[in-house]
Amino acid sequence: MTMSNLRRYSMPGNCYFITNVTINRIPILVHNVDLYHLAISRIRHRFDLEIPAWVVLPDHLHLIIVPKINNLSEIMKVFKQNFGFLYRKRMGTRNGRVWQLRFWDHIIRDQKDMNNHIDYIHYNPVKHGFVGAAREYVHSSFPDYVREGYYQADWGEREAIRYEGEYGE
Repeated sequence: MTMSNLRRYSMPGNCYFITNVTINRIPILVHNVDLYHLAISRIRHRFDLEIPAWVVLPDHLHLIIVPKINNLSEIMKVFKQNFGFLYRKRMGTRNGRVWQLRFWDHIIRDQKDMNNHIDYIHYNPVKHGFVGAAREYVHSSFPDYVREGYYQADWGEREAIRYEGEYGE
């Protein structure tokens, strides 16, 4: 069996919605969220990235990234390597997969698309039943958006947020 060469359209300045899933959906991310933050900090610095929105769940994460240089595949490869190295070191092992081989991406097309994906990111912990309200989940950029006035603290509590389309679950 041969692997296909997946080619991604990547262009500096575009915004991308990313979904990345752990191998076999093993729920390791929330318990190691400090490693996520360290790996993200490293790629932000190395690739000059903006990350306007993010959420870390037990077995997957969603990000919106805006790379100013380099390509998306390289950025995600380095992120996965960084997190994997840190995680394996913490676990006292030198090998073993941490992430599924690929990641899912979507180019953000316009402001409406951006808003929909930011909402999806912030509502994701509610969707999966981890919390009853987005404000209760600490591993996301939601509190930053509330502080900046983009959301009310009770956003999404009165009625469920509904989404059409694919989001890489």
